[in-house]
Amino acid sequence: MADTGWFTSRSDELFGWARRWSLFQYPFATACCSMEYMSVSCSHYDLDRFGAGWPRWTPRQSDVLFVVGTINHKMAPVLKTIYDQMCEPKWVVAIGVCTCTGGFYNNYAVVQGIDTIIPVDIYIPGCPPRPEMIIDAVMKLHEKIQHERQSRRGAEWVKPSVEA
Repeated sequence: MADTGWFTSRSDELFGWARRWSLFQYPFATACCSMEYMSVSCSHYDLDRFGAGWPRWTPRQSDVLFVVGTINHKMAPVLKTIYDQMCEPKWVVAIGVCTCTGGFYNNYAVVQGIDTIIPVDIYIPGCPPRPEMIIDAVMKLHEKIQHERQSRRGAEWVKPSVEA
């Protein structure tokens, strides 16, 4: 095959590699975990070396939604609208124990985990989580994106679903 000058491969691997290193993030920060999230973008930790440096301030240009902090019931429809405005393929990272499970206390005004509103790909526990944990989650998201098989059907992206 090398004599003919043709190279054959699967496009999923190429697209996965390209998406892995060009994450367009949209931070949805509401509480104290956002301080740790902001420190990840600074020069000491430098999230930009993982391809997720500059946040996009519109969900229509983003493919990764970082949900940081407590989500109350009044904010839940806003979060759902933001998620719906994102283009496919899209991923969600829940940062902090309040985002993942609703926090330490069973408060009537707080959503008990954002996975009741939108699907979550990566969970980062902690109050607040360390910047190293956020970087580790971005690296895990890289692996997920790299190995995710994506096919095109009409105008819809199809991701394999995981049934519990």
